[in-house]
Amino acid sequence: MIAIIDYDAGNLRSVEKALLSLGETPVITRDRKTILEADKVILPGVGSFGDAMGKLEQYGLSDVIRETVDQGTPFLGICLGLQLLFAGSDESPGAAGLGILPGTIYKIPEHPGLKIPHMGWNSLDIRPGAKLFKGIDNGAYVYFVHSYYLKAGDESIVAASAEYSTRIHASVEQGNGFACQFHPEKSGEVGLAILKNFMGL
Repeated sequence: MIAIIDYDAGNLRSVEKALLSLGETPVITRDRKTILEADKVILPGVGSFGDAMGKLEQYGLSDVIRETVDQGTPFLGICLGLQLLFAGSDESPGAAGLGILPGTIYKIPEHPGLKIPHMGWNSLDIRPGAKLFKGIDNGAYVYFVHSYYLKAGDESIVAASAEYSTRIHASVEQGNGFACQFHPEKSGEVGLAILKNFMGL
């Protein structure tokens, strides 16, 4: 069973729909026991970093997420769910993130001719051997919607990157922890293949 963590931060249904189309029966929940007993866990999310961390704390989910990762359960953060796994974000100075992975979230720098938020399809530079991208061609396109981006503190965890005004660390993996800045659930066949790879871990 795959648990999708519900903390009032959007895009739960689109993730659920994508998993259902792949034959999975996900459970949307904020129940500690259900999350800790799940085979795999997904943390989706859209919205602001500080508000989202506030909700995770309010529902007692920060510690549950840390426990889930610590016990070795495959864990996937999507969009804001990626950003929350790091220590902090320029979006919400003073708000502490989960700090599970090394790195910081910065605002995408202004660049002539480029709109922020970064909204649309962008190609990926995929690291050979990255588990989430097994069978996916380098240069594959995925769908982004974000104004802030990850700069990982350790380049070895970067599974895929993209160029948009700057180099964006678009996906990371470390042990049983995985995350994507883009939306696999909105990225067509490539996105479904990424989710299928996660399901197969």
